[in-house]
Amino acid sequence: EPHMEPRPDKMTLMDINKMFSLLQPGDDEEDSGESEELSRAVCQDDHEAVARLLSQDRYRRLINRRSGWGVPSTPLRLAASRGSVRSLRLLLEHGALVDSLDVKAQTPLFVADSNGHGECVRLLLARLPEWAANTAACSGPLYLAAAYGHLECFRLLLLHGADPDYNCTEPAVLAQIREPKTLLETCLRHGCRPDFIRLLIDFGANVYLPGVPHSDRPGPRSEGLELLLHARAHPKSLLSQSRLAMRRLLKQPGHLAALGELEIPTALAKYLQHQP
Repeated sequence: EPHMEPRPDKMTLMDINKMFSLLQPGDDEEDSGESEELSRAVCQDDHEAVARLLSQDRYRRLINRRSGWGVPSTPLRLAASRGSVRSLRLLLEHGALVDSLDVKAQTPLFVADSNGHGECVRLLLARLPEWAANTAACSGPLYLAAAYGHLECFRLLLLHGADPDYNCTEPAVLAQIREPKTLLETCLRHGCRPDFIRLLIDFGANVYLPGVPHSDRPGPRSEGLELLLHARAHPKSLLSQSRLAMRRLLKQPGHLAALGELEIPTALAKYLQHQP
């Protein structure tokens, strides 16, 4: 039998030092404090300081560099997590990568959405590539917006093309899940406000997908469930179906910004954007 070394019961000081060394920037990433200075200005949302720093080449080259302990973050992720709108706008204007991942595989959009920073979400969505509209780039944060009760973030993600049915739209992934849960079912199970249910229905969620509660189940009905059952019993109006068809066209590559160019009445344009 091959000889096996016994596993140590406790971590050694060397193990701990190695772990901390992995969290520190490498030698090729060292700077003279510029990263910390830029991050501090972003955290304080001192947009004048951020603008002054980004006007210099030595700071601009750090715009996508991760720094800090624990979860090293890019300046854009910091701005998104703290809701530093003015700094976030400046970073985007200077070319910060909008879909960069941190060590937890989270994007700036993900953290902005998790913290309910609606204006940051709007700015980040405006910079996302069009192919991201039908991917987890939007659909993943959509679930978080519902879970944390961030209604405006939820609406913005749906407007940008997030799928109203599933958090993941990859058929191969869904096929491996025994009972995939729809967003409608998730919102109902977790007691989300009726506004979330209403938005999902308005944006075309399939109210007949398996897993959605049926009307013959015992117990009191929530307002969200009443909305769902009403949607099942009453077909959508022709106007509502036309809006869904138009928005499906707008989700295709190259059409995302076309709504602002349509020569249609203001009231109709607002209706297409789900605005009052």
